[in-house]
Amino acid sequence: MSGLVKTAVLIDGGFFLKRLPQVRHDIDTSDPDAVAKAAEQLVQSHLEKLSSVYGSQNPRQLLYRIFYYDALPFGDKAHRPVSKRSVDYAKSDVAMFRRKLFEVLRTRPNVALRLGQVRKPREGLWVLKQDSQKRLLSGDLAASDLEDSDFTDQVRQKGVDMRIGLDIATITLKKQANIIVLVAGDSDFVPAAKLARREGVIFILDPLWQQVAADLSEHIDKLTSGISRPQQDARTVDSVE
Repeated sequence: MSGLVKTAVLIDGGFFLKRLPQVRHDIDTSDPDAVAKAAEQLVQSHLEKLSSVYGSQNPRQLLYRIFYYDALPFGDKAHRPVSKRSVDYAKSDVAMFRRKLFEVLRTRPNVALRLGQVRKPREGLWVLKQDSQKRLLSGDLAASDLEDSDFTDQVRQKGVDMRIGLDIATITLKKQANIIVLVAGDSDFVPAAKLARREGVIFILDPLWQQVAADLSEHIDKLTSGISRPQQDARTVDSVE
């Protein structure tokens, strides 16, 4: 590759937070500052690898921008399905952690936050867990014995995947970067990856040592990770370098 090399690193925050405890046993993943630092170290590792390939003396010179995608915490109040106890999602540990993490990331250089929303479906907030459904249908559990723990909420992220896809397309078509590193693990981004590669962008996928679907690995240029391979992780994939 000739000319100026610029790299955009796109991190699917929900996926990153889910995998981080599996691949970084050395940090407190409930500490927003530690998580933000882990994300920076992940990016730096990728830049150093690329620097060794493209000959940049300062790996940070290869960076265009870091995009971090997540959803604003669910802020509604609700009642548990059986006990009817009140639940204030805005004051939950998860919500407070997410808000603090976003505050930390906003202070970091070259970081752009892309935030979607978390919403509950129209059909209702609570749904019976699969295991509880099986026990109920088999007769091992009576309806009168159901507890709050047998249910899970259906709040879901909205707009996150769309923002990732749009940014990949924008970065590609506006030629803002010629390398894209995507930290994600599902195949929702195949169309965007195909577009980027058709336009000459080198597309690198970092699944944080999680196995990826064949239709996703088919449409990338390199499968690698910016974090060392975790020990005794059955969900790792041998082809990640």
